[in-house]
Amino acid sequence: MSIQFNVEKMKEQIGKVIMGKGETVELLMNAFINQGHVLLESVPGTGKTMLAKAVAKSVEGDFQRIQFTPDVLPSDVSGIQYFNPKEQQFELRVGPVLTNVLLADEINRATPRTQSALLEVMEEKQVTIDGETVQIKQPFIVIATQNPIESQQGTFDLPEAQMDRFFMKLDLGYPGFEDEREMMKSHRENQPLEQLTSIFSKEDLVGFQNEVQKVKVSGEVEQYILSIVRSTRNHEYVDVGVSPRGTLALMRSAQGRASIQGRDYVTPEDVKTMAPYVLPHRLVLSLDGATIKSQEDVLTDVLEGVQVPAEYGVLGK
Repeated sequence: MSIQFNVEKMKEQIGKVIMGKGETVELLMNAFINQGHVLLESVPGTGKTMLAKAVAKSVEGDFQRIQFTPDVLPSDVSGIQYFNPKEQQFELRVGPVLTNVLLADEINRATPRTQSALLEVMEEKQVTIDGETVQIKQPFIVIATQNPIESQQGTFDLPEAQMDRFFMKLDLGYPGFEDEREMMKSHRENQPLEQLTSIFSKEDLVGFQNEVQKVKVSGEVEQYILSIVRSTRNHEYVDVGVSPRGTLALMRSAQGRASIQGRDYVTPEDVKTMAPYVLPHRLVLSLDGATIKSQEDVLTDVLEGVQVPAEYGVLGK
């Protein structure tokens, strides 16, 4: 069964819970097959947590949730060595990170130390507790949420270096008029979330993760990706442009989009489509630039200024 078929089936299923978010579901699965992590940002009540739960229920595997508050400790995330009085010895108890889908709810309410504990697991795919290392098995994805309006009291913004660890940053936004009307009908008498079934098995996901790496990227498309990235580093309103990690994320996200659409090669359109989800949160604007443009505006400038290849190979040569 192809990933294209599975994603379409998943979009149809989750569409009964969160209306009008088929594109977001596709982007989340793009991150999943690229072993990337996603930051969902939107105002309260737009369905960030429900969407994460719906994705988790559509994927076979374990699901854990951490509700972040300022008093959550790093050990609450990674785990502890605790003393078992019955056995009279210390035993390792791994925290909620030992799962397949981890929902990190309101990550910006956690202290920097706790955020670092989570981000270490995201990057290293392992957790170290009192010198003992535990590997996190695949598939593993962190879906973190944060509310942009909670940017002052009681919150801790993620530093730029930690934002760079997220494969994508997505904004759910408000639903359309008809989508919201349909939501009222579907949630009137039942809970659609409870009716979701598993579409992707663990084996499916691992197979798709291996498959997406084989999607071909031509020399012309590589040049296009590099031109976009390097233009962010030279933009007049940018202090720190896209990192090499961001370069790889853009390439891999384009491979993911191609694979989900049933192709074994990347087009410039794949790159241009994925750039707004993969690059803006990696930009650090200058003080003057931040008063004039947003990160998204800067990327729009960059994309308009970089020439799209008119002809490109599909064999990755």
